[in-house]
Amino acid sequence: MADSSHNSKDSPELRTFGLEVRRLREAAGLNQTELATLVRVSRAYISHVERGKTRCRLDFAKRLDGALHANGEIVEAWNDLVEAIKSIKYATHFVDFPKAELTANVIRVYETHIVNGLFQSEAYASAILKSPEAVATRMKRQKQVLSAPAPKIFVVLEESILLRQVGAVDVMREQLEYLVELSYRDGIRLQILPTVYVEEARAAFAIATQADRREATYIVTATKGVTSADPADLATLNETFASLQAEALNVRESRALIRRVIDERWT
Repeated sequence: MADSSHNSKDSPELRTFGLEVRRLREAAGLNQTELATLVRVSRAYISHVERGKTRCRLDFAKRLDGALHANGEIVEAWNDLVEAIKSIKYATHFVDFPKAELTANVIRVYETHIVNGLFQSEAYASAILKSPEAVATRMKRQKQVLSAPAPKIFVVLEESILLRQVGAVDVMREQLEYLVELSYRDGIRLQILPTVYVEEARAAFAIATQADRREATYIVTATKGVTSADPADLATLNETFASLQAEALNVRESRALIRRVIDERWT
């Protein structure tokens, strides 16, 4: 049943596929034993697939898709897995950041102009993205990343983000209220950076760290985002993030500032 052509044990690509299988199984109201019975394998094999410990074959992905009435979502995820595996051998520093983010144990985010996509309300995202399909994709990404078991997330937002109007006044108020809500969640540490000069900070970026300490980064440029797993890039950005956290308000002070901005500017 297993396909041993991909030997990268517990890879982010395999775990991404496994998380999708788990999500659809739970949506169907089935436990692992019940699904195993439907597709005629052991519960342990289902567990291995969901935890990214093995790569199943296409015919098994199709059986899972049928058993879960997934309308092709599992087959599509399997095809994405195969393409990701193929692409790794062509670029030393290739990384698919959304997938690295989805399987990360720790995510660190620094934003300079807008609220990061992981923390955007639907109305705020709609004002930025315009396309309903793009908004739906962003909301799905949020749900996947923030669902249990969620990673630890450390985020530093520039204070100007709280003041920069995106959409109508009520959109901003809702967005900042959502930031306050998120700041109380276990595993999320949200800090606001006052308007100060931090020499190392040049642009917005995010770092996703896996359980095995592998890392990937997404760096915002003037025209696009750049993904990288270059150790030199990651070393620099890890140092930069430490400097940003040192200059930022602590979590309680940040929460109080957001609340004050809501009351004074967006009410």
